[in-house]
Amino acid sequence: MMKFDAQKYRQTDQRFTPVYQQIADQILSATGKTSGVCVDLGCGPGGLGKALLDKSDLFVHFFDQSVEMLEQVDEKMSAAGTHWRSSIICGDIACIDLADASVDLAVSRGSIFFWEDLEAAFREIERILASGGWGYIGGGFGSRQLKEEITSQMNADPDNIKGDFRNKIKRNLGPESRERFEKALQRSGIGNYSIVQNEDIGLWIQIRK
Repeated sequence: MMKFDAQKYRQTDQRFTPVYQQIADQILSATGKTSGVCVDLGCGPGGLGKALLDKSDLFVHFFDQSVEMLEQVDEKMSAAGTHWRSSIICGDIACIDLADASVDLAVSRGSIFFWEDLEAAFREIERILASGGWGYIGGGFGSRQLKEEITSQMNADPDNIKGDFRNKIKRNLGPESRERFEKALQRSGIGNYSIVQNEDIGLWIQIRK
């Protein structure tokens, strides 16, 4: 499993806080899911799940394959006193350790671009969604302004070893990614989905159960 620089991820997570807040508002508005059970898939340090927890009455599972990331989530929940409304689950997206039809809202920001088996992941998301449940999966920055602000900050960061952040965004949120996701959705047999894509919100897959 790849090694993570915990301190570096904390700094990046703080930088993205306004993004998570904006996306959480968009998800709650689009889905109407303000209570029930949510899972933040590939949650990383837990920014999106934490924003949804703060803005709703949802119980949030934080799911990631990295123990280091989940340790950061655990620290956040302890500091906020929200352990009673959350849990952490370590696992692979292709085999989610949650019961069938047990989740009302499945969300993920950014991790889909690293999923090795998209078809298996989409099938798992549909499996865990309860009747009337929503999946809201993809990538974006909440607004065009936030995207430009974060891009400038990341490209100016001397510790940014991932290259040109702007090109990475174009690659992840461009037409090739959308085509790849749509083909995987079709192969996975998921029929009730839509893809929303524009310069303001990014690229998001919405799955209805």
